[in-house]
Amino acid sequence: MNLSSIETQVVSLCEEVGNFIRVESERFDRSSVELKGNFTNLVSYVDKESERRLVQRLTEIIPHSGCLGEEGANIIGSSGYQWIIDPLDGTTNFVHGFPMFSISIGLLHENTLKLGVVYDVMHRECFHASEGGKAYCNRAVIGVSGEASFQQSLFATGFPYASSPNAEKHLDIIRHFLKSSHGIRRLGSAALDLAYVACGRLEGFFEHGLNAWDVAGGAFVLQQAGGVVTDFSGKNNFLFSQELCAASNLVHAEMLEAIRERWRN
Repeated sequence: MNLSSIETQVVSLCEEVGNFIRVESERFDRSSVELKGNFTNLVSYVDKESERRLVQRLTEIIPHSGCLGEEGANIIGSSGYQWIIDPLDGTTNFVHGFPMFSISIGLLHENTLKLGVVYDVMHRECFHASEGGKAYCNRAVIGVSGEASFQQSLFATGFPYASSPNAEKHLDIIRHFLKSSHGIRRLGSAALDLAYVACGRLEGFFEHGLNAWDVAGGAFVLQQAGGVVTDFSGKNNFLFSQELCAASNLVHAEMLEAIRERWRN
């Protein structure tokens, strides 16, 4: 399997689907928004059509591959490869015209990530990597921040909804980070949070309640860029545990310690 060639094809596909999303963003009508469950979980025809296009092409790039997508794609393949897709990570941002949303694609082979692509739709930045290669933003090699001081680091997270059973724990962690670092940002797209750690714009990112399609692409790019990604226990189950702590290798341990101390209480 030539992962480098597949990486190139997936980057091209993301640029193509990203162009569709950009065009639709200019004429999008909020009245077409649908709800998945409660009022905070939005979906649009743009999410659904983007996923349809991605699934069609990705299963051609690797015949007989499986797909797991946020908008319902659940294909069981026979090749041992599975695509994990978020066709529009940051739908709420998209709906409100806030220009921070992305396409996220990860490739699993026998439960191991092999490839990741995150495409920042509005800024036309593509973060990508495949096993055995370097991490890139468009054509430039990227790497994690060299900042070793937690106090001088900038972090990102997602804010929990008040109804979340873990909201108070998460807010306690946020309070600690706000008091002990250069601050916290909330981009609204976990895939972009991870990509920004990968290229050194942020030192770390943590969140609870994420799904595999939110993190697969960005987590792999970050790992290839020299970063560390774990769950809140420091283990490797970040895809399916809904817990993720991702950072440069210089601040990950201190970041994880601060999270674990407050998450256990």
